Amino acid sequence: MIDWSSAPPARDLRYTPLERLSVVRPVDRIRFIAHACSALQVLDLGAMDETAFEAKRGKGTWLHEEIAKHALHVDGIDSSDFVPVGGLKTGPRSMVYRGDVTDPDRFLAMVNVPDVIVAGELIEHLENPLLFLRRLRSNPQLTGKTLLLSTPNATALHNCLIGLGARESTHHDHLCIFSYKTLSTLCKRAGFEEWVIIPYYSRFTEMKERNTGARRFLVQTGERVINALEWIFPLMSFGYIVQIRI
Repeated sequence: MIDWSSAPPARDLRYTPLERLSVVRPVDRIRFIAHACSALQVLDLGAMDETAFEAKRGKGTWLHEEIAKHALHVDGIDSSDFVPVGGLKTGPRSMVYRGDVTDPDRFLAMVNVPDVIVAGELIEHLENPLLFLRRLRSNPQLTGKTLLLSTPNATALHNCLIGLGARESTHHDHLCIFSYKTLSTLCKRAGFEEWVIIPYYSRFTEMKERNTGARRFLVQTGERVINALEWIFPLMSFGYIVQIRI
């Protein structure tokens, strides 16, 4: 995790149009979150990746599975029909239970009290992200815990580029998309006092899986070029990880 004492001051934004933002270099999303959960009890909200569950399993690209390699134990919560009523064992130290990720009172009754709560690529799917964060903030069992959420970036470089060709890369289940400043606003209005916003690199995992030969090489080359530009311009990275002290 990012050391709180060295964190960029996201909470001190002035919200002026030309304000310069202090943004760290991008990280690998899955690797960063998985290592941040090392030797800890983890609660993984929205644990199932239905868009490519079978394609990602066992390949190092399913966040829940990668967290489980490092964590003491992982309990996942997801409303997906893929999860049986009695739960789905996903590894020696990991389970996913069927439940409502927006209701902390109910899902905390199903699992061990976590050290870290992960919400990977979740809030853009929710009807009310602010209410979701306020409910986590107000739950006494979670006071002092760490929340790690990740979400796509509204000003991502790849979306700006394909926008020149009248295209947009957005999943049909996405209800909103966030920027550095709107994420900071969410944290502030939810009542949090400490948070850090960390960009993460583009990973064209599904495109690479769908293509072979020359097409796959082109996708990989495009990814490397985009990543280099994201390193130079981190505000245009694919998305953000937000580390929050609840």
